[in-house]
Amino acid sequence: MRYLKRSFFFIIIYILLFSYSIPVYAVNTKPTAEQKAAAEERKFLTVESNEWKGWPEGPVLGAEAAILMDFNTDTILYSKNIHEQLYPASTTKMMTALLTIENTSMDEIVTFSHEAIHNVDSDSSRIGIDVGEQLTVEQCLYGLMLGSANEVAYALAEHVAGSLDAFVDMMNERAAALGCNNTHFINANGLPNEDHYTCAFDLALIAKECYRNEAFANISGTRNYTIPATNIQSEERIMDNHHLMVQGFRYEYNGFIGGKTGYTKDARQTLVSCAERNGMRLICVIMKEESPDQFIDTQKLFDYGFDGFQILNIKANETRYTLDSSTFFKTDLDIMGSSKQALDLNDSGTVIIPKTASFEDADVELTYADGSEGYVATLDYYFSGNHVGFTTLDYAHSNKEVFEFANVLRASMEGNSPQTLKRNRNVVFVNVRRIIIILASVLGAILIFLFMKSFILSYSYSGRHMKNIEKKRYRKRKKNMKL
Repeated sequence: MRYLKRSFFFIIIYILLFSYSIPVYAVNTKPTAEQKAAAEERKFLTVESNEWKGWPEGPVLGAEAAILMDFNTDTILYSKNIHEQLYPASTTKMMTALLTIENTSMDEIVTFSHEAIHNVDSDSSRIGIDVGEQLTVEQCLYGLMLGSANEVAYALAEHVAGSLDAFVDMMNERAAALGCNNTHFINANGLPNEDHYTCAFDLALIAKECYRNEAFANISGTRNYTIPATNIQSEERIMDNHHLMVQGFRYEYNGFIGGKTGYTKDARQTLVSCAERNGMRLICVIMKEESPDQFIDTQKLFDYGFDGFQILNIKANETRYTLDSSTFFKTDLDIMGSSKQALDLNDSGTVIIPKTASFEDADVELTYADGSEGYVATLDYYFSGNHVGFTTLDYAHSNKEVFEFANVLRASMEGNSPQTLKRNRNVVFVNVRRIIIILASVLGAILIFLFMKSFILSYSYSGRHMKNIEKKRYRKRKKNMKL
């Protein structure tokens, strides 16, 4: 009897334990001894950025590939195998979310098809959606980014493009438009496929585009979210963000904005993160690492970036191009419409360089525009051969109406939508550099012409003069002979 009571007690405990849903996320997957050894070996892989002259030495990581990129200038601060093709796992869902946000509204209703539920591995990451269940796009996006739900990715693909194949085409087209040269998508969720790959650099480009979108940033940085009861499920679904750098989680990070986790057996741990401090926003990508080092590596890289680099405003520091001179880009003549400064450096242009360097250490390259871009020239800055920032030489705001031209598109450096400027028919664009070249050419041609003319005349005069002398001598000799 006592044995039966004890057995009954353990059975009850067993049922209670396993009837309660305890979330076990892929980010917590423990590596084997062999996988740990492989991660240790990867620490000896070359970190390309550590070989750049004058560049701060970056941390040693067990990841196969890693990148730290400045959001505003695209400057690469840390580089390790950033172009190697690797499996992205669920970081794929960043592109899925981006295309969904761009092509739908948050209150649209998504109905889950039979394919969305049953064409996804049952043992993969899911949030338990049923066939015919309906969620809003907003609820789906939280399920996608926080719960990393594969069936949600499939359903969103169908909702946006009509079919998974059509959506995958959209993904690849968008990736190519962003400059991703080592990326190819096969599905919307990142489940394993040898033809589904990307690289750390491409993921950083995709992440940058994602974090230009406020809705994406808000969703991906949310700690937890509750999907209310639906047309089929009567219970709420409570989800915690899988990204453990969110505030309140184990690896919380000051300045963290958001990110996306990813894991498969072959991809191992992948992680994309975005953080900002003191006006410096950074994108970090970790690929093929072991848990929990994907978070630790990301923390190290963010600390490396925020502690080792500085952002400098170009206009406030540039002294090699003196635009305030009373004789340079200014005039008192009415033909120019104003005596105020005509050209000015863009206020928002920045460079990001090591804190041990000064602004003057960055080399600058001036490239003149053809007039159609809406600015006069671009100034690109380089440090140790790496592009670290740029700005434009614009028409001064005080003379904006005077210097507007037809069909000019001006996109602000902060990513605002371009505006088309109206034609001002009272203005004629004058390319001073071109005029100087033309005038110098004409003047040179005139001088050459005058020189040649003078030479010819001199030669001609000299010949006639000698002939006259000979004639005079001949006449004098002839006259003497007659006498």
